[in-house]
Formats: sequence, C-alpha cells, structure tokens
Amino acid sequence: MVALSPASMRTKKTMRAVGIPVVDLSLDRSIVSVQIVKACEEYGFFKVINHGVPREIISRLEGEGVHFFDKPAGDKQRAGPATPFGYGLKNIGLNGNKGEFEYLLLHTNPFSIAERSKTISNDPENFSCAANDYIEAVRELASEILDLVAEGLWVPDKYVFSRLIRDVQSDSVLRVNHYPPVKNRDPSSKACKDDQIGFGEHTDPQILTILRSNDAAGLEISLHDGFWIPVPPDPTQFYVIIGDALRVLTNGRVVSVRHRALANSSRINSRMSIMYFGAPPLNTTISPLPEFVSPQNPILYKPFTWSEYKKAAYASRLGDCRLNLFKQ
Repeated sequence: MVALSPASMRTKKTMRAVGIPVVDLSLDRSIVSVQIVKACEEYGFFKVINHGVPREIISRLEGEGVHFFDKPAGDKQRAGPATPFGYGLKNIGLNGNKGEFEYLLLHTNPFSIAERSKTISNDPENFSCAANDYIEAVRELASEILDLVAEGLWVPDKYVFSRLIRDVQSDSVLRVNHYPPVKNRDPSSKACKDDQIGFGEHTDPQILTILRSNDAAGLEISLHDGFWIPVPPDPTQFYVIIGDALRVLTNGRVVSVRHRALANSSRINSRMSIMYFGAPPLNTTISPLPEFVSPQNPILYKPFTWSEYKKAAYASRLGDCRLNLFKQ
C-alpha cells in the first residue's frame, strides 16, 4: 500500500501537513505500477520499501564512504580535484555554485571505478567491490521502477525506459555527499541559520535518481506551489527522484522535482547521502515518446541528445530551469 510519511511546515501564510508517497514494492505489480505513476505525476518523488537491496551491500559502501571522509584533508585531496569525477569540496559545477559539503563523484563503469579507487582507498579492490555491488543492486532497483512506470502509463514497450540505463554505454554516475557537522558557529549569530544551504535547489537532469542517506536530516523537496517540505531520513529505505530526461520522454506527464539539502546543523553527527543517477548513453536522443503526443497533448520539447543536455547543465547555474532551453 501507499502510506504517507507526514511532514509539516509553517510559513507566514499557512501551516499544513504534507505526505510523501511511500510505495511497497512487495505488493501486486498492477497496484504498485499505478501507485508509482501517481507519485511521479503529483510529486516526482517517493519512498520505496521492501526494495530487495541487501542491507550488507548498503552497509559496505556506507562504511567505505565514512572511512574516506574521515581521512585528513590532504589524503582526500589526492582523489581530486573533481573534473568532474573524483573528490570535490564545496564547488558545484563550473559556474560558481557552492555548498557546505564534500563529495565523491564516480562514473558507474567498473573500469573507471577501479582506476579512481587507487586514490580513494588504501584497499582499492575492496572499495571497487563495494561500489560495483551497490551500483549493480540499485541499477536493478531503478530498472524495475522504470518498468513499473512504463506499465502504469500503458506504454507497449515496458522496457523503453530501463533499457537506457541498462545499456553498457550508459552515462550513469554514483555520487556520495558528506555534510560535516557544524563547527565553531554561534547558534545565535545571524549568519548561523538552520536553512543555510548545503546543496542548492535544482532538478536532476538524468532519468531518475535512487537516493539513500543515513539518519541525519537535511533533504527537502519543493511542491508545485513553491512550498518546501522536509523529507524524514530513513537509512533502511530508498527515495526515488524523477529527473528531467524522464519528464521529457513522457512529454511532461511525470514531473522532475526541485530539491535541495540544508547544511548540516548538527554539532555531532555527519550527514552522508548516496545517489545513483540513472542516465542513458551520451548519443541517445531524448524526445517525447509518440504514446504521449496527440492533438490534445502537443509535443512540449525539442529533441536533444543526452550529451547536449549535459553540456547545457554544465553551462548553467545549479538552480536554472534547463528544460526551458529545449521547449518547443
């Protein structure tokens, strides 16, 4: 069943409770596909439970992440700078966006991971195994979710979306973000606000994102009317974020959610999140599928390749609406 994970927020105008969809993947497939499509249409975001990813696979990669980010700054910098892959600190992209965090960005290609692991870990083989096992597991989860989306939308070819991220040339990436606890800040200071941004608002450009974080809060999503709501952390489950590419493929039927991460306001606990960004091969043309175009629903976006959209993303500011560049 779909349960609603309660969250509330207060503004000068109103206070209201908002539920984040929770989808149980162990239920009947026909029911789950309808529930997922509803969540994609209304939120572009949902939590999945009974996802089938073994806890051991999650724990191993989390342990590798904790070990890396606990290293002295000089040791971590050996894995950088991120260009775009490797270790990065505070910088987001090439256009001046910054945040209160550090990260590892890896291409999901096993050969690329094997090479990068040499500067990330003292035991490169162990790190590579942990990363590759995690990627394989969450890719399967992402593919299953995309197949359920296709089924729920009554697309004749139910593999039309998942085929793109299963392709051996897929441009999918793995990102591990670390938000250290606040240090040496006066809580009463005007500069010290709970809403200081750790990673600014944006949509994900890829097809979809599988996100997992530890038990420290910070993630927020924006509703259609601009309200920001907090997402309760749940280290045992995964959150699914719909990306711009899937929005285009469905001609706007599903939405790509704007989201952000607040700076870690804790003085004790670090926040760490792991994201698998499922993307197609670079030369893939992204355009609305014929099933979603009709006289009543005219085509909304011009065709573009994934490579072209990536270039547009790198050339823009983090919070820009990049899809506007490709509207009809």
